[in-house]
Amino acid sequence: MRSGLISENVAGENGAIFVKIPDVSVVVPVRDEVESLPLLLEAIANSVNTSGLSYEIICVDDGSTDGSAQLLKELAQSRNDLKAVILRRNYGQTAAMAAGFNYATGKAIVTLDADLQNDPADIPMLLAKLEEGYDLVSGWRQNRQDGAVNRLLPSKIANWLIRRTTSVHIHDYGCSLKAYRAELVADMNLYGELHRFLPALAYIEGARITEVPVRHHARRFGRSKYGISRTFRVLMDLLTILFMKKFLTRPMHVFGLLGLISMISGVGIGIYLTFLKLAFGAMIGNRPLLILAVLLLVTGVQLFSFGLLAELLMRTYHESQGRPIYRVREVIAQNVK
Repeated sequence: MRSGLISENVAGENGAIFVKIPDVSVVVPVRDEVESLPLLLEAIANSVNTSGLSYEIICVDDGSTDGSAQLLKELAQSRNDLKAVILRRNYGQTAAMAAGFNYATGKAIVTLDADLQNDPADIPMLLAKLEEGYDLVSGWRQNRQDGAVNRLLPSKIANWLIRRTTSVHIHDYGCSLKAYRAELVADMNLYGELHRFLPALAYIEGARITEVPVRHHARRFGRSKYGISRTFRVLMDLLTILFMKKFLTRPMHVFGLLGLISMISGVGIGIYLTFLKLAFGAMIGNRPLLILAVLLLVTGVQLFSFGLLAELLMRTYHESQGRPIYRVREVIAQNVK
């Protein structure tokens, strides 16, 4: 059984030095959790060590003001399984998770909160499920220990809405305890509040997703950083996810279609008004329909133009990053001798 570790150098037969890749990287976003950190790190180490896996712990301090950053610096100097990433200010949980992903080197990545509400003892179970062929295993807090009004109710509404919108049927999108294959994480770019939508982003990348029930504990120290005020941001990011899911590589299909409908409607109303003018000599200059026709035509041209610009931006996005529009799961071929 081994405890393992950020970077373990191994000398080869010819004297070359190889960096041993840990089996799992545990990514923990941290903000004002100085009391929880020592207990959390020991719990993670004990949990992963029982499975005999090599590991690293990456704690990302997201602008803490209670001494968490200083404590992480001290612990990183005394522990060879800990990597402390200190951000310059508070950027939000999505940015902290993105930083953790960037510094992770493991074959699998596990994320969890630093407040001890997620149970590190569930990590081996998630990793075992990952080995069954899944790309993402999400935790499901069936028995949540949170306030009913400010946490549970908004969460239930958000989970229902996200499931209906994304068609990814996960019960608990807000659970931070998740396990990912490293290659899946490498394909996902995070910004805004998109950490909540990681299963949806993974689905866009063609990932195999499942969920397992996990334990959830009442908060022991400090107070929650989440509340009902996040609802608006979640809704805005949900619209982003919906657009990415349906039109990421073909934005012209949505803007062009809406623009075409608008222009056809405007032309139709214009023909109708022209007929009234020529056939019956009706006065059309002060009719609201004339204003509507002009508005629909202008809007249609603008939407069509947006579609063309979005197509160019998407092409630039994919080509400049060398980012393919597809994902290969595996290649099977018979070697020809």
